[in-house]
Amino acid sequence: MSQWSQVQQLEIKFLEQVDQFYDDNFPMEIRHLLAQWIESQDWEAASNNEAMAMILLQNLLIQVDEQLDRVSQEKNLLLIHNLKRIRKLLQGKYHGNPMHIAVIISNCLREERRILAAASMPVQGPLEKSLQNSVVSERQRNVEHKVSAIKNSAQMTDQDVKYLEDLQEEFDFRYKTIQSLEQSDKNSALIKQEMLALQAMLNTLDYKRKEVLSKIGRVIHEIDMLMSNMLTEELLDWKRRQQIACIGGPLHGGLDQLQNCFTLLAESLFQVRRQLEKLDELLTRLTYDGDPIPVQRPQLLEKVNFLLYNLFRKFFGLEYSPLHFLVKATIDKNVSTVSNRRFVLCGTHVKAMNMDESANGSLSVEFRHLVSLTGPHMVTEELHSISFETQVCLYGLTINLETSSLPVVMISNVSQLPNAWASIIWYNLSTNDPQNLSFFNNPPAATLSQLLEVLSWQFSSYVGRGLNSEQLNMLAEKLMGQQVSYNDYQLSWAKFCKEHLPGKSFTFWVWLEAILDLIKKHILPLWIDGYVMGFVSKEKERILLKDKTPGTFLLRFSESNLGGITFTWVDQLENGEVTFHSVEPYNKGRLAALPFADILRDYKVIMADNVPENPLKYLYPDIPKDKAFGKHYSCQPNEVSKPSDGGVKGYVPSVFIPVSKILNDSTDPHSPSDLLPMSPSVYAVLREHLSPTVIETAVRCKHFHS
Repeated sequence: MSQWSQVQQLEIKFLEQVDQFYDDNFPMEIRHLLAQWIESQDWEAASNNEAMAMILLQNLLIQVDEQLDRVSQEKNLLLIHNLKRIRKLLQGKYHGNPMHIAVIISNCLREERRILAAASMPVQGPLEKSLQNSVVSERQRNVEHKVSAIKNSAQMTDQDVKYLEDLQEEFDFRYKTIQSLEQSDKNSALIKQEMLALQAMLNTLDYKRKEVLSKIGRVIHEIDMLMSNMLTEELLDWKRRQQIACIGGPLHGGLDQLQNCFTLLAESLFQVRRQLEKLDELLTRLTYDGDPIPVQRPQLLEKVNFLLYNLFRKFFGLEYSPLHFLVKATIDKNVSTVSNRRFVLCGTHVKAMNMDESANGSLSVEFRHLVSLTGPHMVTEELHSISFETQVCLYGLTINLETSSLPVVMISNVSQLPNAWASIIWYNLSTNDPQNLSFFNNPPAATLSQLLEVLSWQFSSYVGRGLNSEQLNMLAEKLMGQQVSYNDYQLSWAKFCKEHLPGKSFTFWVWLEAILDLIKKHILPLWIDGYVMGFVSKEKERILLKDKTPGTFLLRFSESNLGGITFTWVDQLENGEVTFHSVEPYNKGRLAALPFADILRDYKVIMADNVPENPLKYLYPDIPKDKAFGKHYSCQPNEVSKPSDGGVKGYVPSVFIPVSKILNDSTDPHSPSDLLPMSPSVYAVLREHLSPTVIETAVRCKHFHS
């Protein structure tokens, strides 16, 4: 079943989450129509490879064209219209920046996987619950309501200013008409009556000027209160959500809503600024004793400029034209770290952001290649901040800004990546402070329940399926060395990433990261299908299997070998005794030569009577092996080549067959010959049962009997 098919079967509360991240940047119609094709492409790799991204974009447009041809034959007018619009949109947005759509699609697929994983979990974790707090949701709705009300008030004030302007023009015309009369005509009763009418008009003008200034003041006050309280809290929550998303957590909506709110506030402030400019224009044409404009307008204008400055300083990401951002990137180094550290950006140090070059309608600049000019020994717990010095020019209003990234870890070698990523996880899990560069001078402990939730996110975001409660329990036991109630348990940074596991030469995190790498590169489809139990101890494994049908097996990750996976099956002796067999773990080197699904299909055991047979019958609890893994076999067992089917002339085609030999008495020591390839007599028996034209080489796996 495709990932999109699984998404469509989710409950409505999860479908609402999916709906949040599909928009015109990547329309859901395309995701639906091209589901299988989209899922078969490597968008993650393309997001860092422009040539690959351009090819995928062109292929995407070709796929859209093929869908257009299909719906045109069906005469589906609405779908034809939408597909034409979407094709034009995709072509226009991403032709100059194909990696951007690769990033968007990769993120969407990742978020789908996270939601699918969350839907399969019995309960939400504590971190995700906090992100979906009802108080936060209520505040978001209140913010949107207040922003809308402010926008309406500013627009209504526009009408008041227009009425004031019209009234003043009428007053000005009638006053100048009287002024143009001869002095003798000004003494007539009609003119005196007109002068009384003009005085009434002037009183109305004065009242309307005061009313407009009062309304402008109220709009400014509402914006000030909203920015100082609710929007500041909302921004802090959004930054926290960004921290959580950085470590694999849910990509809750919020940025678009925030940007929309900030944009509307900016538009309202500029609208008020224009209104004040119009009042200044009216002032130059008419003023009088007690005129409120020269008294109140300077203060209001100063307040508007101050709010605009704060809006840009606090809320970076406004959409307003014309804008030019001059961005200079620098690296702030931790005062307690090694000196003489320099960082450069490949290419220019200064980049200009222009709306016309934007792929998504927002102003942004991206530095993809950050190079460290330092020695080879980087400290993976050393935090840095990327700072951006920014100058914003808005209709003559110049604002100098500076903003900083979340802390980053610099590495000089890819081998440092696992520990560097562990540092990022621990930091974003443990603190809301986005600029605590001395965090690892004394890293705090983390709540085990929250850490386990984040570890599940690593699996859901990176390999498409999170961890269930049983798997998390096993990880908790591995971290704590015993069965614990981990709701309030505090775990140290050293226990997570610095101290070796008992009796092992590696840390917990290195062990877990090697498993993630194994899944991603070698057993991803099996993991996504949920057929790899993975995290289960040897003791729990035997409890699960002991009452099952002989030949029932399960897959688990090795606890003693980095990046290893093994399978254990249950068997029954003639006397009724239950036995368990665990094959030596397969690592990435062996799995690169032979797909794991094929290993499970072709695996053979040679017993004492030298008759090879496959002992793997049912995947735990009772799924027929071929039903579980059949679709992942590289070919069917009977489809192997015969000598006449091809191959190098003069040679018999060969296949690899994983074979184990089980000794009768597990207490007997292994002789040197047990570690060598199987004997000619054993090999002859194997060829007799498996066809000599098929098997040239057999891979013998050391096997333990208990």
